[in-house]
Amino acid sequence: MVNQELARLFNEIADLMEIKGEDVFRINTYRKVSRIFKECTADIAALSAAGRLTELPGVGKGTAERVAQYLTEGKIDVHQKLIASVPPGLPTLLSIPGLGPKRIARMWRELGVESLDDLKNALATGKVASLPGMGDKTAEKIRQGIEFLERASGRIPIGLALPLAKHIADALNRLPGVRKVALAGSLRRGRETIGDADILCDAADGRKVIKAFVAMPCVKEVLAAGQTKGSVRVELPDGGRMQVDLRVVSRKSFGAAMQYFTGSKEHNIRLRELAVKKGLKLNEYGLFDGARQVAGRDEEGIYRHLGLPLIPPDLREDRGEIEVADRLPKLIEITDLRGDLHLHTPASDGRDSIEDLAAAAKKLGYQYIAAADHSKSEVIAHGLSIEAMRAHIEALRETARRIKGVEVLVSTEVDILADGTLDYPDEILADCDIVTASIHTGLSQERSKTTARTIAAMRSPHVHILGHPTGRLLGQREAMDLDMDAVIRAAVETGTALEVNAAWQRLDLCDRHIRQAVEAGATLVISTDAHSVEQMIEYMPYGITTARRGWAAKEHVLNTRPLAEIRKFVASKRR
Repeated sequence: MVNQELARLFNEIADLMEIKGEDVFRINTYRKVSRIFKECTADIAALSAAGRLTELPGVGKGTAERVAQYLTEGKIDVHQKLIASVPPGLPTLLSIPGLGPKRIARMWRELGVESLDDLKNALATGKVASLPGMGDKTAEKIRQGIEFLERASGRIPIGLALPLAKHIADALNRLPGVRKVALAGSLRRGRETIGDADILCDAADGRKVIKAFVAMPCVKEVLAAGQTKGSVRVELPDGGRMQVDLRVVSRKSFGAAMQYFTGSKEHNIRLRELAVKKGLKLNEYGLFDGARQVAGRDEEGIYRHLGLPLIPPDLREDRGEIEVADRLPKLIEITDLRGDLHLHTPASDGRDSIEDLAAAAKKLGYQYIAAADHSKSEVIAHGLSIEAMRAHIEALRETARRIKGVEVLVSTEVDILADGTLDYPDEILADCDIVTASIHTGLSQERSKTTARTIAAMRSPHVHILGHPTGRLLGQREAMDLDMDAVIRAAVETGTALEVNAAWQRLDLCDRHIRQAVEAGATLVISTDAHSVEQMIEYMPYGITTARRGWAAKEHVLNTRPLAEIRKFVASKRR
């Protein structure tokens, strides 16, 4: 948590400096440190306490002093002075997707924009569009960014919410008299973002459990503390807060409560309708025939009495799962995976060596991994020049010969350029075992252009995977305006796999597009896009859950196949 908060603070310092027009070199230094802290797998607080922070490349004495101040005082003087030097509402504008410090500074100085309300007024009156170099198109993008921010407000990415909810559940499980603890709600269904977290508990003494729950160290605010229910707000790693609701329920109703509080609301309505047709009543306490409880101790009994098999929580969204309950696919499991085909090494912007990644892969039971470092246009991610990529390929092949137990595939994440061409020549791509192509720039192009460049890349015989197809970042950047029907058709026609990027900041493809791809007969690949061993391990479950929500089975996913079939897939595309 400290690492992410420090990364956020140093990035905000850089943003505020840029708004004020300060020295570019200093700004870039703060941005670099922010990136280092964000990707650092070691505990920054522990490194600082041991006096070893400056051992991190790019971290100097001044940075170490600022980190030490934050750890002892909870603030950084430079940050506080910058905040005090601009209008209070101005930093809020940095959260608007597509609105960077330079444009904020210009609107502040030339239009007097000092808050979100000021910006909305400037957009409504046409002042933003009238600024030289802005225009109607830019103003509309800012307006859309505000709408996106307001829609996303209060929604918490699963990657922030789930670890904290599990931490709380584990602590509850250790309490005397607690028999069972389980997560429910949208977290259990694997939604990409959640509003709050629901936890259920079976315990001998509900009052004692609630008392211990509201007194946990992570709790920042107590909203309610009764005999069987408690509600609190806990602090998130990004500085926000999440509401957590705990309910203590009886053993005989635990399954009913799990079904009810897992939801979704729409799925539950359908189940209640089925119950009524059978002359029964379903609620959070059980399934009842008059006053007699006929099911409720476990979820399976409820579904069985309603004439259904147990429907996996991932599918409970009223998207047809009840109508076809007897022929639902056997959803993919994390144990079905045989490898990860999108990993980054220190050759570009990864932190851990290919040897370390391979060792971790072996422990995970993988048969293969692919080192897919960035191509030359990704300057900020230290993308490899053509010459550097040639040397990297040779080095990877040499390393691969030494590594036993896991096959290391030579790959690249090659940029799809604005005109649909690729960032490396065919000769480089042909030397790779497998290639992922991704769009990182020009995401705001109109639909016809984003779709055309995506399909053009997939038509290359050297592109085997389309990486994070829509380019979205949850809560930060909307998906590209893509004709997804056309992209999925092209994926099927060209034999290109569509990535389910498991990084919780992306989860791209989303569940709806995954189901669309599955129904069209497209091939998926679930990859972590990891920049460290930690991410490689942490991210994959999010990708699996998202794929399950899209009704994906083992047979739909490329990296559930043995290496020989991966090679056949690549060879087929190249032919």
